[in-house]
Amino acid sequence: MLGSLETEVLAALRDLGEGPARDVRRALERRGVRVAYTTVATTLSRLFDKGLVHRRRETCRGGERYVYRPANVEQKYLRNLLRGVVEMFGPAGVIHLNEEIAKLDPSQEQELRRRLRLD
Repeated sequence: MLGSLETEVLAALRDLGEGPARDVRRALERRGVRVAYTTVATTLSRLFDKGLVHRRRETCRGGERYVYRPANVEQKYLRNLLRGVVEMFGPAGVIHLNEEIAKLDPSQEQELRRRLRLD
């Protein structure tokens, strides 16, 4: 599972497509999340260790830096999450999940199905 800051950092990076920690921090600020540069850099490093982002070195003024981009793991992550709901909560969890999905706007449900490749 991801923590709330990891989730925000990953979402900001997805919005960017690719960028160094400094750009991710700016993207977070635009989303209303104020956090120190060092915290963003540490979080990106942890996401890299978890295999959720890729990084490459880039020469920049003053030395080198990492440029991050999201890994394509969304489908695998969502399927594991669904599997976890089933294993942890059994049939009651599946019923509740279906009830929550039924509350979604049709376009949100369609997007969820697309992401899970259920269509």
